[in-house]
Amino acid sequence: MPYLPTYDSRDPRYKTPYGAVASGTQVQFTLRPPRIEGYSHASMSVRFESRYNEILVLKLPWQGHDLGQDLFSAALDTGGYVGLVWYSFCLERLDGRKQELGPYQLTVYDGTYTVPSWFGEGVTYQIFPDRFCRSRVPDPEGMVGGRTVHQSWEEFPEYLPNDQGEVRNRDFFGGDFQGVIRKLGYLRSLGVETIYFNPIFEAAENHRYGTADYSRVDPMLGTNEDFSRLCDEAHRLGMRVMLDGVFNHTGFVSRYFNGDGFYPESGASQSWDSPYRPWFNFTQWPHKYDSWWGIYSLPAVNENNPSYRDFIFGSEDSVVRRWLRAGADGWRLDVADELPDDFVAGIHRAVRAEKPDAVVIGEVWEDGSTKVAYGVRRKHILGGHCDGLMNYPLRSAILSFFQGGGGEDFVEGMETIRENYPAFAFYSAMNSLDTHDTPRLLTLLGAGGEYRDQTKAWRAQFQLSPKQRSRGKELLKAAALLLFCFPGSPTVYYGDEVGMEGFEDPFNRQTYPWGYEDQELLDWYRALGRLRRRRQALRRGSIRYVCGRGPLLAFVRETEEERLLCVFNAGNEARGLELEEGRPSLLLGQAELRQEDGLYTVLLPPRSGAVFSMK
Repeated sequence: MPYLPTYDSRDPRYKTPYGAVASGTQVQFTLRPPRIEGYSHASMSVRFESRYNEILVLKLPWQGHDLGQDLFSAALDTGGYVGLVWYSFCLERLDGRKQELGPYQLTVYDGTYTVPSWFGEGVTYQIFPDRFCRSRVPDPEGMVGGRTVHQSWEEFPEYLPNDQGEVRNRDFFGGDFQGVIRKLGYLRSLGVETIYFNPIFEAAENHRYGTADYSRVDPMLGTNEDFSRLCDEAHRLGMRVMLDGVFNHTGFVSRYFNGDGFYPESGASQSWDSPYRPWFNFTQWPHKYDSWWGIYSLPAVNENNPSYRDFIFGSEDSVVRRWLRAGADGWRLDVADELPDDFVAGIHRAVRAEKPDAVVIGEVWEDGSTKVAYGVRRKHILGGHCDGLMNYPLRSAILSFFQGGGGEDFVEGMETIRENYPAFAFYSAMNSLDTHDTPRLLTLLGAGGEYRDQTKAWRAQFQLSPKQRSRGKELLKAAALLLFCFPGSPTVYYGDEVGMEGFEDPFNRQTYPWGYEDQELLDWYRALGRLRRRRQALRRGSIRYVCGRGPLLAFVRETEEERLLCVFNAGNEARGLELEEGRPSLLLGQAELRQEDGLYTVLLPPRSGAVFSMK
């Protein structure tokens, strides 16, 4: 007889419904200890974290027995509660011996909110605006920030400190909206349904995370009208546009702080009477102030200031609403965990009021259900805040798996996320292999471990050898297939699809190599885009793991009409997976099928993946 645990929160024999639940749901818990252990009493201790850690103790009456196990069961009412529940069990024998289990997490969310499904279903493409495509070499004269412009698109970004020891990020390449418009057909050929832009508003630095003016597009990108035209063209091709909302801090060089006096009106650092001065937290005006992670060029704002809130989301002409009217379809919130919960909720209300099918995606690097920032458990995915989050845990799991970690660890990590997240958040996640804040996966997978402990100068000069690049490409193709098969929106960081390399910022922010694309990778990503667009099981189907063992990983995505098997081999040797049922038909990837006694075995080459339609 197979081993059966006393409790398994992911098995419907022990807990129903699965995972997170909407407030008001009756959750049934069942313990199944072996009869031979002789337990006679069972109880459950429940701690409602968001209800001042109120403790509730429930008795689990004996309900009978099944397959050599006693059954103790009770229901928990979650009515009137939203937040995390932590629960534990205690089993007791007549002789006083006890067994304790837990604690376990139960996420209870507000189920009254409706989340648009479009974001999680289709492919997203992330554009770092200065480095994607330019229509001309711009003239920086008169622009904020004292910029320089690389005359050649193929030059390397500046990364060394200046004479004052600062990395200024004032070197621009001049990517612009007209360049993006020219490449919309290219994006469509990749199957892209959402374009996510890193910040587009006027700012001194090339990354534009120190916003200088929320009311206008950076003039190097174009005009506000150019942005609306881009949105119109994207919409015409069936694509939506998502903007990066940087609302935790502004720029030292900005209309609001005006640290260098570039703007004619008085900013917070020039006048105590400036309307912007209360937006910032000065410890000694005007030279000492709170800033993001201590970076003086990014003064932190006071998100509790009524005037600032009204400016960002409160008024009809707020930043959030104005740019949705201009054509945007959603916001990604930079450092969402550093924004107060009611601030994020205010943005969410404003977004829905302006455009009911627009979405709010939050930047969170950890499990978003348990995230604590500044001593506060965040409410990101409890309803009415973020519709989805950036799924960095998935990136970490994919990287670990293809670097030699076991499939068991991948399954455990991702099932923890699926169990902790409401379904709307799990299926609306922004899933990436790379972002502007991470090294390129091709570089990490190809280089192996030799990049660790190397200097920044070494990283700047590093390029994969032909042998490293060949290995890295094999692993990247398999990793990308996994990304496109997983629930949530597969998000491609510009240039990944053509083999761009690079470690951390700014080496991961080089210009897109137009005319020098890796055609093999590009063809692969286009095939991935077609697969994702055409297969409903990948867009919205459930997920069920078939295998997670060493270098082998397999799961099924299915709807009532379609069932797909997704299989991956991260190892250096060919691997086989025996199928217990179904007749597979290869859709994409490299694999060999063998049949014996009516059962199929899938044989995968090293460092590969494949998708099968199951009949």
